Amino acid sequence: MRLLLVEDDNLLGDGIQAGLAQAGHAVDWMRNAADAEAALGSEDYALMVLDLGLPDRSGLEVLARLRAGRLRAQSADLPVLILTARDSVEDRIAGLDGGADDYLTKPFDLGELGARIRALLRRRGGRADPLIHHGELTVDPAAHTVSRAGEPIKLSRREFGVLLLLLEHRGRVLSRRQLEEGLYAWGEEVESNAVEVYIHHLRKKLGSTLIHTLRGVGYRIDRPT
Repeated sequence: MRLLLVEDDNLLGDGIQAGLAQAGHAVDWMRNAADAEAALGSEDYALMVLDLGLPDRSGLEVLARLRAGRLRAQSADLPVLILTARDSVEDRIAGLDGGADDYLTKPFDLGELGARIRALLRRRGGRADPLIHHGELTVDPAAHTVSRAGEPIKLSRREFGVLLLLLEHRGRVLSRRQLEEGLYAWGEEVESNAVEVYIHHLRKKLGSTLIHTLRGVGYRIDRPT
């Protein structure tokens, strides 16, 4: 999933970006409110991790503008996890009442951050079960594992990412560009046929009927019947 990280501390931001990337996320990292708002106004994200103490203005102002639809109407309901050193009860109340979906204080454990992100993404997708079931397939987003009828299937990080995106949007057609935007952060090189290669590999490993191609449009996994 493609995430937006808004954090002005270079050392901390670098560690968070690397950790979330290792967990399979594509992470765009912005260091101030102005750049964050520009990104929110032009890109599609699954979730934002937001610091409050930004150098140009408070993260709460960014959150307020986001929720009011002043940045981009399509992003107004974006899940937001506040990650901050402000740890008083009053600060937590202000953040949650200001529109945040979760609030985590620094210092924190990277594993807990990842778990909270997965919980928010589950909620956004309307799932309670931490596992995704589709026919004989079982996908564990936390462990990055896939099995079919109980037999483990090894996927690369990008193959897993494509499969997860299609499963999270079952019944919808995702274009190649949408898949690329979900897999790659800014600055990452994308080969012109990368998505097609991942789809080809997934069909070889998971069966040719799982992923449907709509020529000139994109790819879809049907909803279970």
